[in-house]
Amino acid sequence: MKTPEKSTVVGPPAEADPGKTTASNRSWDHSTHENFYDYYAAESISEEAVIRFRRVRDHILRVMAEGSPLKPALDVADIGCGAGTHSMVWAELGHHVHALDVNGPLVDLGRKRAAEAGRVIDFNVGSATKLPWADGSMDVCIALELLEHVQDWESCMREFTRILRPGGALFVCTTNLLCPVQAEFTLPLYSWYPTFLKRRYVNLAMTTRPELANFARYPAFHWFTFYGFRRWLRPLGFRSLDRFDIMDMEEKSPMARAVVKLVRALPPLRWLGQVCTPGTIILAIRRR
Repeated sequence: MKTPEKSTVVGPPAEADPGKTTASNRSWDHSTHENFYDYYAAESISEEAVIRFRRVRDHILRVMAEGSPLKPALDVADIGCGAGTHSMVWAELGHHVHALDVNGPLVDLGRKRAAEAGRVIDFNVGSATKLPWADGSMDVCIALELLEHVQDWESCMREFTRILRPGGALFVCTTNLLCPVQAEFTLPLYSWYPTFLKRRYVNLAMTTRPELANFARYPAFHWFTFYGFRRWLRPLGFRSLDRFDIMDMEEKSPMARAVVKLVRALPPLRWLGQVCTPGTIILAIRRR
């Protein structure tokens, strides 16, 4: 199955177009499959999940601080928040967290856990294609393992960039078209399947074979690359960093530092590194 917690997804049925108002997509399905809920309810509070989300948070804060000093409390949007673990690790540092997910039961669980922990988090049930926050209202926008599940993913990206302030950070983690290893479908080498075959399996997962996509209400529909995101974001004034750019060299051994420096310096090695890693990661900083 996918990485714990961030698999609650936002997207319409595969045959719907969320950019158009039609009878098929006028409302969103905020329910969840019991197997899906039980799995992520348990995995979202695992030590592995908490460590992972703190690491993501710390990478974002470190890169943002390289540009200019950060204010003590940032406005953070956690899109596809699930049961709220990632929101909680930001709130524990005193940041103002606004969380949203299409999965109503998991949002309810996140709200309950936050209240029990004494964390103030603004939880919302809704769609990433229409965020409830004003233009330029957020310092950080996070979307972990979400875009792949949204047919109109560009509407999500427009919303993410709309709510960000100058100097703000957009962190996206999603599928990787280049790498044959993936955790979205229980099928070997699925990332490399031709588009028409992927569409067939998406339809099967949404109808008669939900186990193919781990019982996700909206299975993975798109596959991305860092290079494609960088091209998309450049005209909007974003500086894009990949997984190698945001690595904390202080945490690395001398040998690992040498390898990372080599990957950063040589584009073919960087591309090979992308092929060898299952997910696409991008941290994009909006220029001031």
